[in-house]
Amino acid sequence: MSQKNARPLSPHITVYRPQITSVMSILHRITGCGLALSLVFFVWFIIALAMGESSYNLFIYCSTTLLGKLVVFMIVFALFYHMFNGIRHLVWDTGYGYNIQNVKKSGIIVAILAVVATIITSVMIAV
Repeated sequence: MSQKNARPLSPHITVYRPQITSVMSILHRITGCGLALSLVFFVWFIIALAMGESSYNLFIYCSTTLLGKLVVFMIVFALFYHMFNGIRHLVWDTGYGYNIQNVKKSGIIVAILAVVATIITSVMIAV
């Protein structure tokens, strides 16, 4: 095999260790796409409300199954994570928090806030 074919073409995801900055960036993109997809769920809810009691009852039944609860939980997490990380980005837009220690701290704070807010909201919804 020639030397040209043996070397990698470019750095790949397997070359680097995951860092808080890269994980947060990827998760921000994933939650953004998830929120866009969750609009289907929201539109279904609005249509079910407009179509009457039987449609609404079907929506409630589907959203209270184990899969439905998991979907709602993921939507709530995506909403909180994307919101808190968006606030973090707004702070960066003002020119603050760019050194690596603050970036790591703010990333951990965003993750903790998103998890705590999701759990609190899920407990409140379940009651």
